[in-house]
Amino acid sequence: MDKKLLLVDVDCGVDDAQALMLALAAPHVEILGITCCHGNSNLENVCKNVLRVLKTCNRLQIPVYSGASRPLLGKSLHASNYHGIDGLGDVPDSSSPDLDLLHKEHAVLAMIRTINEYPGKVTLVATGPLTNLALAANMDPTFPQKIKSLFIMGGNMESRGNVTVCGEFNFACDPEAAYIVLNSFNCPTHIATWEFTCRNDLPWEFYHAWLSQNTEKAEFMRKISAHSAKFTQSCAKEKEEWTKGFVSCDSYAMAAAIDDTFVTDIINCVVGVELGGTLTRGMMVLDTLGLLERKHKVSVMRKCDTEKLKLLLMESLR
Repeated sequence: MDKKLLLVDVDCGVDDAQALMLALAAPHVEILGITCCHGNSNLENVCKNVLRVLKTCNRLQIPVYSGASRPLLGKSLHASNYHGIDGLGDVPDSSSPDLDLLHKEHAVLAMIRTINEYPGKVTLVATGPLTNLALAANMDPTFPQKIKSLFIMGGNMESRGNVTVCGEFNFACDPEAAYIVLNSFNCPTHIATWEFTCRNDLPWEFYHAWLSQNTEKAEFMRKISAHSAKFTQSCAKEKEEWTKGFVSCDSYAMAAAIDDTFVTDIINCVVGVELGGTLTRGMMVLDTLGLLERKHKVSVMRKCDTEKLKLLLMESLR
């Protein structure tokens, strides 16, 4: 069976690490490269974190590229409250791989080159702000046409924000980039929104069983997840809906990319991104009435097979 070819763009925090390890454990998947972007932490930390994940999984041969360090416009956002200042729970790691292992080619150029080498064959998975993708589309307008399919973790479908009143973190980090991507990419596009991930959460009993596996990967995950687990517990006291179960946001987009049967229900429609609203900047909107008069529709995920997600996550730490 031919392997699924992936190009993965990340702002490597804890859930990006979980998603990467999920893909690395899948025998039918080949990751051609990992591109790094600002987001959960600063770009240098993101690059370090990807290398740490690859070392843990004994996969440092996969090329890693440094990309956009800030959004196209506006100020940078980070998520240190959830992920820790370094993006992986602020766990000391004296054996962290050296940044010299990064490939010298810029992430955006590496994206364009890789897609040109495998036109129509590469699935692009984006689990952070979409800055690198927008830059690639602006540099090479044919880039979006050569992607087999695009899977995004980001945006929202009911104006529920998690970092601003109406904005999900990845889109709020760079609304202009999200706007460019959703307006210029005509390949099959699949979006795992914030609400979708929260509504398809996993039981906390599974989370503890997942981390209790007696492996080096599980030990790594236990360490880097402790900070986010503590933050989640503090929010649970305020009865915030997303704390009811374990939500590894980026893993949903990755699971959908590597398993065609994972998503069980979608909304197929045109989507847009609000750029000008005082309260709604970065919000994704679903045009179910066709008023935007655009042809390209995307698949917005609604339901998924959480049992399959459990199996993929368990396998990722074995």
